[in-house]
Amino acid sequence: MDIRTFQTVIDETYGARDRARGEAAAFLWFVEEVGELAEAIRRGDEAERLGEFGDVLAWLVTLATLHGVDLAAAAARFAAGCPKCGGRPCTC
Repeated sequence: MDIRTFQTVIDETYGARDRARGEAAAFLWFVEEVGELAEAIRRGDEAERLGEFGDVLAWLVTLATLHGVDLAAAAARFAAGCPKCGGRPCTC
């Protein structure tokens, strides 16, 4: 699934609830999921890591949507390499 499609699916699935929850609460959920990802990385359980990476990605998409950011456009900044030096790999 591409980023734009994923952003649409997450918004269709959770958008109304996320908008009611608000940006600040959504950010706190995102941070909580990042903490859970850190624990999953530390424990080394592959299935748990997969789930937590998915949760972090979903909450990042939610935050972007709540702030009117198209994540596909945000990712496109890196299409030619480092946005600052243009290098691939980065030479900054």
